[in-house]
Amino acid sequence: MASSNRRGAFVHAMPIKDERDERRRQELVDGDDILPAALLEAKTSKVELAALFECPVCFDYVLPPILQCNSGHLVCSSCRPKLACCPSCRGPLPVVRNLAMEKVAETVSFPCKYHTVGCPQLLHHTEKRPHEEICEHRPYTCPCPGASCKWQGALEEVLRHIEEFHKSITTLVGEDIVFLATDITLGGSVDWVMMQSCFNHHFMLVLEKQERPTDGTQQFYAVVLIIGSKQAADGFTYKLELNGSGKRLVWEAVPRSVHDGVGSAVQECDCLTFEGGTARHFAENGNLGINVTIYKKSS
Repeated sequence: MASSNRRGAFVHAMPIKDERDERRRQELVDGDDILPAALLEAKTSKVELAALFECPVCFDYVLPPILQCNSGHLVCSSCRPKLACCPSCRGPLPVVRNLAMEKVAETVSFPCKYHTVGCPQLLHHTEKRPHEEICEHRPYTCPCPGASCKWQGALEEVLRHIEEFHKSITTLVGEDIVFLATDITLGGSVDWVMMQSCFNHHFMLVLEKQERPTDGTQQFYAVVLIIGSKQAADGFTYKLELNGSGKRLVWEAVPRSVHDGVGSAVQECDCLTFEGGTARHFAENGNLGINVTIYKKSS
């Protein structure tokens, strides 16, 4: 993001030249605070106005509630707690609201923070942060559950990261494979992970066991994630199947993107869920086999 040359927000008013200027000025007045004369005369778009809100520290945008130093300089709410003085003038940072700039912010379309990597969204300031939390262009994190890995990177780098730093994860080729989770009777919370390669895509198969500390009750969650975006995931369905003793347990769904992760699938109940007793019923010698089939939707 390009850095703005503006040093801060000024709140003094300039002489009114005609009735049209007066009407514009009155529309942009909030209490005793009046917008800079430059804003009254500027023939810029809402996107260009966003440059006035650029934080001089992180170059993200200063969003309401907007606080300023005594000289009118702005800094975003994320950077402000880390600063001992104003980064522009080195003056103190009192709690002073800039109501005029907050009023302008209501009219501005702010780019998503990931616009430099392809996000085209222009957003009202109240929509910006919620959108960025789920933006398809945000960095991917390591999708391996239970790992302390803090890696982040682009989608194209996810598979290479797994292959280089999580070499214990096995990859099977084919659209119909068996996912074998060993020693499912192990105590505590445990994750089993493997990869499946088919249809020129890679899928991550995850079986997660959670154990309630209060009563030791075990709950299993099984889900398939695609190493890809949500749009890519929508082109496939998968089926998980447990078989044994003449009984069958089947789950069919659309894969989740690794952007979403296993946690969101569990929270939204978008996965195969079964209790410890069911797992032991289908297991053999403490090992649980899950048939996994990937289907490509017809276009």
